[in-house]
Amino acid sequence: MATDPQVHSDLAIPPGEYLSEVLEDLGMSQADLARRMGRPEQMVSEVLGGAKRITPETALQLERVTGVPANVWTGLEEEFQLTKAHAMAREQAAGEAALVDLETYRMLARLGFVATTRDRSVKVRELWSFFGVASLNNVPQVATYGAAFRISATGTTSPYALAAWLRCGELAAADAPTDPFSASRLRALVPELRSWTRDRLGVAVPKVRAALAACGVALVVAPHFPKTRAHGATFWASAEKAVVQMSLRGAWSDVFWFSLFHELGHVLLHGKRRVFVEGYLRDDPDSRQLEDAADAFASERLIPSRALEAFLAGGALTATRVVSFADHVGVAPGIVVGRLQHLGVLRHDQLNGLRERAGLVNAVDA
Repeated sequence: MATDPQVHSDLAIPPGEYLSEVLEDLGMSQADLARRMGRPEQMVSEVLGGAKRITPETALQLERVTGVPANVWTGLEEEFQLTKAHAMAREQAAGEAALVDLETYRMLARLGFVATTRDRSVKVRELWSFFGVASLNNVPQVATYGAAFRISATGTTSPYALAAWLRCGELAAADAPTDPFSASRLRALVPELRSWTRDRLGVAVPKVRAALAACGVALVVAPHFPKTRAHGATFWASAEKAVVQMSLRGAWSDVFWFSLFHELGHVLLHGKRRVFVEGYLRDDPDSRQLEDAADAFASERLIPSRALEAFLAGGALTATRVVSFADHVGVAPGIVVGRLQHLGVLRHDQLNGLRERAGLVNAVDA
């Protein structure tokens, strides 16, 4: 998506300079031109000096007096104004250079979304095109990326990095074909999705993507961006297309599956106007309630609480018992291990041999 901008002259030449040459060739004075046009001499002086624009009306009058077609005068004026606007844009880009997160820019360049360059002003212009904004200061006002700026930035997080990650998902989802959204089809699909957790992730994801597309959900698997700490996100591309964006942060398949079910919980339980980024905004009571509801949805759909309670009461947590229990509830053993580690029943270094490493290609993939 890297841009290929047209080259524009840096020198803004007012059309009045060409008019001066024409008048000289015609042997016509400024005062004579004003009388022939029926316009004040002051106006003609301002046009000659570049202080006043040549309007279509003025261009037609100049055509009648000088014989130079009106479109030549309006073209010269447009080019003059555009050259001045480009100069102002260069100043604007230089002023916004401090907003460029260099690590994020390198990531976007590696993925082919922006051009590789060392010039910070060029980086700014590339990011204008990438985000589809007239200024980087406008990024927080765009609904999809604005959520990133409501998150308190720390030394390890960057709102612009998170916004860029969300933009990658938005662009990928735009090209992803889906049927119109159907909550009933999605709810009916959930048990089958749980059974696919037993497949290797590289095998399961294409099946999941196709099945979700039939429900009106675009699944985007994007790389993890530094300074985002994002496992997943949910937003709506339209009223008929939900987007579930996943990263591979953490590198464990069970983390991916829990995050996927968490995001599907948002799709099914919550409105279409909000953008959810897993793990963020839990300090806000309203947001925490929604995040907790999505967590509960994922937990219950993957491992029913009653079954888990019975399992925990049944004896020592050996690898054999974990595998047998996973077979009983129909999920991968690694998901059981991940849940037990999260609950603190197992240490985070116990039974990791039953967990699968996420082996998907680390690139934007819709």
